[in-house]
Amino acid sequence: MADTNKKATLTIGNENYDLPILSPTEGPDVIDVRKLYGQADVFTYDPGFTSTASCDSSITYIDGEAGILLHRGYPIDQLASKSHFLEVCYLLLYGELPTAAQLEDFESRVTNHTMVHEQMHRFFTGFRRDAHPMAIMTGVVGAMSAFYHDSTDIHDPWHREVASIRLIAKMPTIAAMAYKYSIGQPFVYPRNDLDFAGNFLRMCFSVPAEDYQVNPILSRAMDRIFTLHADHEQNASTSTVRLASSSGANPFACIAAGIACLWGPAHGGANQAALESLKQIGTPDRIPEFIARAKDKDDPFRLMGFGHRVYKNFDPRATVMKQSADEVLDLLGVENNPILAVAKELEKQALADDYFVERKLFPNVDFYSGIILEAMGFPTSMFTPIFAVSRTVGWISQWKEMIEDPQMKIGRPRQLYTGPAQRDYVDVENR
Repeated sequence: MADTNKKATLTIGNENYDLPILSPTEGPDVIDVRKLYGQADVFTYDPGFTSTASCDSSITYIDGEAGILLHRGYPIDQLASKSHFLEVCYLLLYGELPTAAQLEDFESRVTNHTMVHEQMHRFFTGFRRDAHPMAIMTGVVGAMSAFYHDSTDIHDPWHREVASIRLIAKMPTIAAMAYKYSIGQPFVYPRNDLDFAGNFLRMCFSVPAEDYQVNPILSRAMDRIFTLHADHEQNASTSTVRLASSSGANPFACIAAGIACLWGPAHGGANQAALESLKQIGTPDRIPEFIARAKDKDDPFRLMGFGHRVYKNFDPRATVMKQSADEVLDLLGVENNPILAVAKELEKQALADDYFVERKLFPNVDFYSGIILEAMGFPTSMFTPIFAVSRTVGWISQWKEMIEDPQMKIGRPRQLYTGPAQRDYVDVENR
């Protein structure tokens, strides 16, 4: 909301331009430059948009310096330890925590939409079996618009509601199908008597030849992974969803765009990178060598899973994830898994090392989530698809918020052009 008493003055040559300053509920003030081009014929320059607010939003707030992550005002550690994923989905979508009746209705609607259209199974057989699950998910989610015509009108509130529920409900089914296809096992249909996380684990790991019982500790850990990755403000994939949505594209296409962006190793592959660091270390006795390399500014080696680009103090999600990691490792053991043994010892040594402590390079959520997923039996190729399952609700919440915003405009970033100035065409004979 603008504070009429607060303005910034920009001087260009002999001209002064007063720019309104907008004050948020939390975080730094924002200088409103929307009219600057019309008034002064100049653009602002901000590669990566790291200092630019592209929208106003009431969904998620991050203070990286203080290690704060809020969803609709609620701290993420409280939500992850006291709530569960579908309740957090409701909060992100509708703005408030549900009553018992509202939660029961919401869970029922999600549960009853977990199956995918039977003809969609044929899409999977069109991919090579060694196709990356993210490639499959990008294609299949985009193709949902060919099957669910009754929820593609973005201007119809009921269409938006149905599309939201369908995407949240069907994403774990699609991710599990991509996994099953990659290992040559039959697809497993969802079951309505299981919760969201337990259903996903069963669809990934059960086989027709034997019964599969969902372990409550693993289910709880999976639910926390989903909860802790549900939304993260205006990151690359969320901004991609918003930009795609600004053109009026259908919701399935927009979420497919978010999946494609998330696939990038600089974004959704962080927990995979952390696990690969552990594999590079190999055995616990080599940890001091790699810690020394991480401290050496002339060594290109980076110890992944420590510190965070956004959180300069600590990752507020990591404490809850560490609890789940400890529970999972206690359940499954680390004796026969050298990677998990390395992880436990590395965590211990890093937290006792002054170099890491002084620089606040604590294990982040990706370090612990990678450990948990590895212990559960997921290959690293499934880490980012699981991230996509988690983040779908955040993408949809941001998509709905933007569509319902009367200020919505099609995205059109500007540029600092550095090519040749205008010149005349010369016929080929005279070149």
